[in-house]
Amino acid sequence: MSRDPAQDLRAIAFCLERALEPSYRVRAFRTAAAVVDRTGADELAARAAAGTLTDLTGLGKVTALVVTESLRGEEPVYLRRVQTLGETPVSEGAAALRAALRGDLHTHSDWSDGGSPIEEMARAGRALGHEYMVLTDHSPRLTVANGLTAERLLHQLEVVAGVNEVLAAEAADGSAPPFRLLTGIECDIDEDGSLDQDPALLARLDVVVASVHSKLRMPREEMTARMVAAISNPHTDVLGHCTGRQVVGHGRGGKGRPESEFDAEIVFAACARFGVAVEVNSRPERLDPPKRLLRLALEAGCTVAIDTDAHAPGQLDWQHLGCERAHLCGVRPEDVVNARGVDDLLSWTGRGAAATG
Repeated sequence: MSRDPAQDLRAIAFCLERALEPSYRVRAFRTAAAVVDRTGADELAARAAAGTLTDLTGLGKVTALVVTESLRGEEPVYLRRVQTLGETPVSEGAAALRAALRGDLHTHSDWSDGGSPIEEMARAGRALGHEYMVLTDHSPRLTVANGLTAERLLHQLEVVAGVNEVLAAEAADGSAPPFRLLTGIECDIDEDGSLDQDPALLARLDVVVASVHSKLRMPREEMTARMVAAISNPHTDVLGHCTGRQVVGHGRGGKGRPESEFDAEIVFAACARFGVAVEVNSRPERLDPPKRLLRLALEAGCTVAIDTDAHAPGQLDWQHLGCERAHLCGVRPEDVVNARGVDDLLSWTGRGAAATG
């Protein structure tokens, strides 16, 4: 049985990303995959037979062994070893919730602080069975994350259109299922509650996730007003990782970060009033909102979006973590906006026609 060594290398990277392994380990396998992509099949086979794969810059001893085993039609030993990394048992109810999801509304690429190109993220989302995925790189204020200026965001819209043309052609010839990469942004909520991007440009996007990234410890009353102002903005569709917390552990060795303080009843009432979904952020170091607040959001009549906030392809597989917590809080598929098909989702945001026209 023939195998694709580049695909096997990327599969290993995917598993390492899912398990939050150090980025240098992931980078080694993704770099090796890129080397394999640009090396002719005959040369690759000849080098594998001669034992000279490591003469290619970007291939080390471990990655060369993966390539050699793959070319022999064998499942690489390293791939078998990492396939269970980061997997978490999911209850039957949570599994059913995950199966109902049609897409992911919060993802990042290397245009901001993600680690992979736009097309690679899109292809990974499609491989997971998504019908769509929203690209939500950061807005300009978040300079530490290489946030997108209006000019860069406009350019990104052209790139996304090009990626969609390629993916649509693959769907048309039957080589891949239909998939659409939607335009979006994770917009910083400024201290006065305004959104950190040109309103006219926000109106062109399919989905806007609004999140607080600065002054997370501001007084409760001020944070409440700040969040409500952003929620009431007509461009906001999803309130991202609402408490901003980072829980201790998950292999990062950090001390974590406490929750921001705000009046949750007021904030969630605003979400229900203005039709803004509360994000269930699936990142294992966030797990935001806490279950007590997620239950409160549901009681307030809020819809939710179960997202990964993925910064790498392997992290797109984290949705089951959010589904587990959502299921424990009583979230049903009908409560989840990304359990809707793409047309229904865009009808909900109310800006799909503008974004595609």
